[in-house]
Amino acid sequence: MREIITLQLGQQSNYVATHFWNAQESYFTYGADEESPVDHDVHFRPGLGADGTETYMPRTVIYDLKGGFGTLKRLNDLYDITQDATSSSLWPGKPVVHRQQPIEASAYQQSLDSGQVAPELTTSTVRYWSDFNRVYYHPRSIVQLNEYDLNSTIMPFEKWDMGGDLFANLDKEHDLLDRDLRPFVEEADRMQGIQIMSGIDDAWGGFAARYVERIRDEYGKTPVWVFGLQEPVSGLPREKRLLRLVNKARALAELSSQASLVVPLSMPDRQLPSTVRLDSSSPWHVSALFAAAIESTALYTRLNATDRINSSNLGHMTDLLNVFGKQTIANLEISPVAPPTPVNDGTNGTAKLTNSRGEQLTDYHHEPSDEAFETGSQTGTKSLDVDLSSPQDLRLAPATRVSKKKYVFSQIQTHRGPGVEKVTKDEENGGNDRFGRRRRPKVHNYTSQLAFPVLDSYPSIFRDYDGNAIKEQMAMRTSLSTDTSVMAKVKGLRTTVIRSIGLEDRETIGNELAEIAEGYKEGWSSGSDDDDDE
Repeated sequence: MREIITLQLGQQSNYVATHFWNAQESYFTYGADEESPVDHDVHFRPGLGADGTETYMPRTVIYDLKGGFGTLKRLNDLYDITQDATSSSLWPGKPVVHRQQPIEASAYQQSLDSGQVAPELTTSTVRYWSDFNRVYYHPRSIVQLNEYDLNSTIMPFEKWDMGGDLFANLDKEHDLLDRDLRPFVEEADRMQGIQIMSGIDDAWGGFAARYVERIRDEYGKTPVWVFGLQEPVSGLPREKRLLRLVNKARALAELSSQASLVVPLSMPDRQLPSTVRLDSSSPWHVSALFAAAIESTALYTRLNATDRINSSNLGHMTDLLNVFGKQTIANLEISPVAPPTPVNDGTNGTAKLTNSRGEQLTDYHHEPSDEAFETGSQTGTKSLDVDLSSPQDLRLAPATRVSKKKYVFSQIQTHRGPGVEKVTKDEENGGNDRFGRRRRPKVHNYTSQLAFPVLDSYPSIFRDYDGNAIKEQMAMRTSLSTDTSVMAKVKGLRTTVIRSIGLEDRETIGNELAEIAEGYKEGWSSGSDDDDDE
């Protein structure tokens, strides 16, 4: 097997991961003659419930603050053995038991438990990420951190040092890797890697950095991907925005040197395409878009190995993107592909697929990029409709000269949905340079006919061109790239936050950010890339 273990750090990540796990659960098939294209053993583990029932649950560890789990209990119906809390007490006297008033289950959860038709979820009915959860978790997966309360106004969990200190204290007392992560690692036959979903613009960034540092000490060669989540900042006062940028800067500085790949994700501050309509103030909506991008990009790490061309792993995809060994930060973009519209020519056919601008799409692998002619000989690279890589960071330092051209070092393009043609090896041929040397391909394509599932737990954020909500499945394109825009963003981030970082850390973090930016200059400005010389 090629297992992936997931770590979910904080409220933002748990919203995203809940959408992710709901999607994985939807790929299960139950008919004798049905076969899923997804290898479920990658993300799910077999086990036995308290009554001996066979179980199949996610390989994940879920961390959240006190009050963050909502209605989710550590012991679910598969592991809940009712026991009197006083029966195992060593106190000889009469105990007094205090029970906190439980949170009432949402109507959606009640419908799942009773097997009835689920009511439609709305932004007002989703109070916690557990309100739209469809999956059972092993009790070992649930880790509540009682040191901080969710959404506390007295002691908010919002500063980098809080997260780092919390991890250090808990690790000293419990050895978190040994207690929480190692049991899942030891169950794996051939672990392909660890994926981490974490906030990076709040205290969870500090927690994640310390966690990844410990993982690297214990599992030095294991691929570790970090999806760094950021909350929308619209409406926040200036000092709060600056605090989030400082947290992000520290997270990128530390994670980029420890993780195999870091993928920052944030909502763009510009208008979304017509195929995406969401409420940016709703974590349920925002996390749904993030989850669609993450799930679609990493789909090929869990496809059955029978599809050898489109089946990959975290380590291989990391090697494709990190061309010069210093490019561990990647940009993620997504384009929902609207379904074909009927052709009114009497043929009962359908029109070809179109993108969000209404432009007709030709064959996926031969479609020229919108920017192919603006970025030198970057033929085949693409810019998609929704840039989730914090494009607004390019405007952090207006005085800094930013090139209008984006040079792509390497790009992984994915296309999923009905009718998508499979990739052939010839299409990934990088060709030869003018000296006859074989050239490394810049663009790496992965395809699957498995569309992204739009479940009843998923908000209606995708639309067709008539404005109707997509209710069942959606074709998706994503691109994961290492390119020179990272250099410009990191430089702008450094200029903006450097004076807000304490003197004891200012020089170190400033140097680390400068070194990250320099890594996206190597091989481009020096003109060493043969593809640019033709």
